[in-house]
Amino acid sequence: QVQLVESGGGSVQAGGSLRLSCVASVASGRTFRSIDMGWFRQGPGKEREFVAARRWIAGTNYADSVKGRFTISSDNAKNTLYLQMSSLRVEDTAVYYCAASLTSNSRVWDYWGQGTQVTVSS
Repeated sequence: QVQLVESGGGSVQAGGSLRLSCVASVASGRTFRSIDMGWFRQGPGKEREFVAARRWIAGTNYADSVKGRFTISSDNAKNTLYLQMSSLRVEDTAVYYCAASLTSNSRVWDYWGQGTQVTVSS
């Protein structure tokens, strides 16, 4: 079982930066570094969408809309996943969720955090 807690959201002007954090509590028998982790977001009136993932085997990948602006990383010693967001746009406004998948390279995400709000103003 995995528990996820996000932080770091807030309000920023377009062009600014924010760093989101997600601390994972992992049940014994698994290690944080071996779990696929991802970031998703849901904007107002929109469906939840994939943002970025750090996968144990496949490495990192990003949605086209954030490539070159967002960077996913992790500190395995701290069981923490990060999302560094730069050159933020108004359309990046959303609730951002951290997710974990216990199956490598799966499209199914087993655990979700509560979300953290990011608001980008023009």
